[in-house]
Amino acid sequence: MSDNFFTLMIIPRRKSAVTKISLSSNLVRGLFIGSILAVLLTLYVVYDYAGIQRDRAELSRLRQQTVQQSKEIIDLAVKVDEFADRMEEFKQFDKKIRILAMNQVGRNKKIPLGIGGSNSEQIRLNELIGQDQEKLVSDMRKSISQLNEDANERELSFSELLKFLRERKSLLAATPSIWPVRGWVTSEFGSRDNPFARGVEFHRGIDIATRMGKEVRAPADGLVVEVAYRSDDGHIIRIDHGYGFLTSYAHLSKSVAKQGIRVKRDDLIGYVGDTGRSTGAHLHYGVYVNDVPVNPRKYMK
Repeated sequence: MSDNFFTLMIIPRRKSAVTKISLSSNLVRGLFIGSILAVLLTLYVVYDYAGIQRDRAELSRLRQQTVQQSKEIIDLAVKVDEFADRMEEFKQFDKKIRILAMNQVGRNKKIPLGIGGSNSEQIRLNELIGQDQEKLVSDMRKSISQLNEDANERELSFSELLKFLRERKSLLAATPSIWPVRGWVTSEFGSRDNPFARGVEFHRGIDIATRMGKEVRAPADGLVVEVAYRSDDGHIIRIDHGYGFLTSYAHLSKSVAKQGIRVKRDDLIGYVGDTGRSTGAHLHYGVYVNDVPVNPRKYMK
């Protein structure tokens, strides 16, 4: 047979005639190439089908994710609205505290002004739910940014108010407000007849008559700046309360407080006596504001 042909022999198991098939080389080549193309085409179809299935699964996953994200965006929008309402409550709470503080210290006293915050221009995200998602997200960003600024301003406002109230608390603690000893006021503040000589003198405090040895207590927090004995005043104690307040106690029988120590309101500082220039057991109590003697009656409840 010519070289341009291939012979295919089919030999059965049983004794029968051998079948011969002659194929041209062109045909064999064509069948071989065709088989390869068929296999490649089959592989391409299988791969393409698998790709389509993957794309369908991914599309389904993305759709579910989109639905979930939409739900989360709506939930977040509702929470942002709730937070905006809370910020407005904080603003009103801030205002109430300042009104109460002003009523306590008096309208003529200095109190820090409130800081701004949430206002009527706050974006209401609830009204955008169900509308354009892109606009909702955009307005959420603006609202969160605005609320962040409001939160910073509110923090500053509360810090300022807290500082003010602490200062007021310190001032109240340093302001004489109780009787250092209970008794009878035998000599008021101001001009009086001199009990030891003729003429009129200016009495820089009040005299409180009571039994000998009765406890004398600090009328406010302060620092004991002097414990001494003077010929006219006898045993004395002077307490600096800060904020310009200073109190003095004279004619004591004994001093308990030591110079340089801090005392609290109602702490024991000494005992009533009649030392120095005195006509009997009593306490001379003086109050000074910025080194000027004032009537102690204003600071005795």
